[in-house]
Amino acid sequence: MKNVLTTVALAFSFCLAVNAQEDLTPAEQAYRDSIAGLNQQNAAVAESQEAYNRGIQKFSSKDYPAALKEFSKSISIDPNFTAAYYNKAVVENELEKYSDAVQTLNTLLQKDPTYSKAYFQRGKAYQGLNDFLNSEKDYEKSIQLDAKNPKAYYNYATLKFLQKDYEGALKYFSKTIDLDESSAFAYNDRGSCYRMLEQYPKAIAEYEVALKKNPNLTFVLNNLGTTKKRTKDYVGAIAAFNRAISIDANYYLAYNNRGATLLDQGKYDDAERDFLKALSIKPTYAPANSNLSAVYFKKKDYTKAFQFADKAVKADKNYANAYVNRGMALEMLRDQNGACEDWHQAKELGSVAGKQYYAGNCND
Repeated sequence: MKNVLTTVALAFSFCLAVNAQEDLTPAEQAYRDSIAGLNQQNAAVAESQEAYNRGIQKFSSKDYPAALKEFSKSISIDPNFTAAYYNKAVVENELEKYSDAVQTLNTLLQKDPTYSKAYFQRGKAYQGLNDFLNSEKDYEKSIQLDAKNPKAYYNYATLKFLQKDYEGALKYFSKTIDLDESSAFAYNDRGSCYRMLEQYPKAIAEYEVALKKNPNLTFVLNNLGTTKKRTKDYVGAIAAFNRAISIDANYYLAYNNRGATLLDQGKYDDAERDFLKALSIKPTYAPANSNLSAVYFKKKDYTKAFQFADKAVKADKNYANAYVNRGMALEMLRDQNGACEDWHQAKELGSVAGKQYYAGNCND
């Protein structure tokens, strides 16, 4: 009997619910529908935010593929989540998926044309694609929208440097420093502009400031050493390379450049040890192979001089000095035709020495 009563009661309750639904006014029904839609929308927003937060965590741990997946999911749930588009593009730039980053940022900027950091990231993507014209436009737009973002000036300066506009690069590295005096990278790069302009004392001063900001930057020490070598300050150059090696015992660039400094001083055995050390770390490093060829040439071991110059050419077919050194070795091995071919190639690659050797020893 109890079961029968329960069934009846449930049926009666269902009827009441149906009748209540039918008794709603149009306004009440619209309100009820809007609440349901809002609840559904809030749930989607929450799900999108959760995916976004996971993406941030993955990005922080440098798991870029996983971060990209989460940001993409966030966007698929909430196509208007602009921060998700931005961070997705940042990850795509980190993964060197520059074309994808451009597309992502195009979509973002259609939704919000004033998103200054989006122009900055798209400028980076265009720079990665070697589309310098569009990259410049985006950096300029980013600066226009946010004149106090040092990163935009810094990247614009690097773009100028890549295009060998060293004066233009100086201007924007200086602006970066005005906004962020702690940037050791900006001081280093401003120094490199001065070095390319052959203003070596200014370059050295900038590198030294960079090292005060961060004494453990091996690449700055390497730059300082190579610049001091150009001024014939061999003691200062060696000291800089020694410091770099003390920080990173596998820093092959410092071994190579210390070897080149020793070679200039006629210390061939010491130079040979440094070049061999550099090659033990990176066997395919063309400059070390070429420099070792020069050592053996000085020692009159022309067979070894040829062998290491040949290794340098095979490691980097556009390294002009390797052709010069291989040509010199071939000449001493009585292969004048081979020597002239190498010097001609060096000349074609812009080598002054190659041009001189070819002009003085070969017939067109």
